[in-house]
Parts: sequence; structure tokens; C-alpha cells
Amino acid sequence: MSLIAASAVIYPNVTLGEDAIVEDFCIIGAPFDGAESESIATIIGRGAHIRSHTVIYAGNHIGDDFSTGNKANIRECNQIGDHVSIGTLAVVEHHVVIGDGSRLHSQVFVPEYSQLGRRVWVGPNAVLTNARYPTSASAKRDLQGPILEDGCRIGANCTLLPGVRIGANSLIGAGALVTRNVPPNVVAYGSPAQVRRSLASLAVYD
Repeated sequence: MSLIAASAVIYPNVTLGEDAIVEDFCIIGAPFDGAESESIATIIGRGAHIRSHTVIYAGNHIGDDFSTGNKANIRECNQIGDHVSIGTLAVVEHHVVIGDGSRLHSQVFVPEYSQLGRRVWVGPNAVLTNARYPTSASAKRDLQGPILEDGCRIGANCTLLPGVRIGANSLIGAGALVTRNVPPNVVAYGSPAQVRRSLASLAVYD
């Protein structure tokens, strides 16, 4: 049985799975700029917990056991897997892919065309970017979000530049500025971030 607050707004063409909780003042299936956006299906699986003041635009396909913090903002036409958590005040722009089991903490920013694999962990206030030359004539045409491979971990307050790839299972230390690709199974940190050691050297990940 789902619990949907009376103040929540659920647009037509939203399919909400069983056992959902939708708290006060949430908006789900909000139209976006573009023809007939109200007719585009929004699908959210079983067991969702969508906390107060969250806005989810139309065209999102979201798996089971999804949760948000308060005031999360999720733009249109994303593909989001099962067991994904998006924290308070986090923003996910449009045409983003987020794999199963991933977690985005408070105030994370994920721009359009980013790709996050399975079990990706992104710490508070991390910022992903996608415009190499903002406001240039080709900026919108050349947008390229970062690619975060399965199991990688992005520390708090990191900044990832457009198009960088973080290899599977790698750990990016807090506050890093990532300007180039990071290979799998390493620890990288600094500004600019550099590979400092192998992940295997950290006993906590045995």
C-alpha cells in the first residue's frame, strides 16, 4: 500500500510502484520544455521513498527501492536503476544514466549526459561538469558528462571535468580536481588529481 501526501502533485502518465511513500509537496512527472512532455511516461518502481519537496520531471525510468532526500531535483528522461539513493538538495540533470545500487549524497550535481555505473558512491557537494568551454558557440553541441565506472567512489567536494572517466572501483580523495582519466583500482587525489597508490594497498578494501 502506497502513502502519498495530499499536498503531493502526481501528473498523468506517472506509474508509481507498490509500497511507495511520497512526502509533502513532492512533484512527480512535471512537464519540461518541449512538445507533448506531459504525455511522456514516468515510471518509478516498487518501494520508493520520495522525501518532501522533491521534483521529478517527466520521462524518468526509475527502478525499485529508489529514495531521495528532501528537495532533490531530477530532470527529465533519465535512466535510474534499482536501489539508488539521491540525497538532499542533489541535482541530476537530463539524459543521465545511473546504475543499480548507486548513492549520491547531499548537494551533488550531475549534469546532462553523465554516465554512472553500478554501486557508484558520490560524496557530499561533489560536482560533475560537462561543458569544456562554457558559453562558447559550440558549448551545447559538445556537452560531455563524466563516466563513472562500476564501484568507483568520489570523495566530498570533488570536481570532475567534462568527459573524464573514473575507472572501476577507484577512490578519488576528498577535494580532488579530476582533469584527466583515472584507471581502475587506484587511489587518486590532489589538484589536479594524480594516482597515488593502488586500491589493494588499502587494507579496508580487502
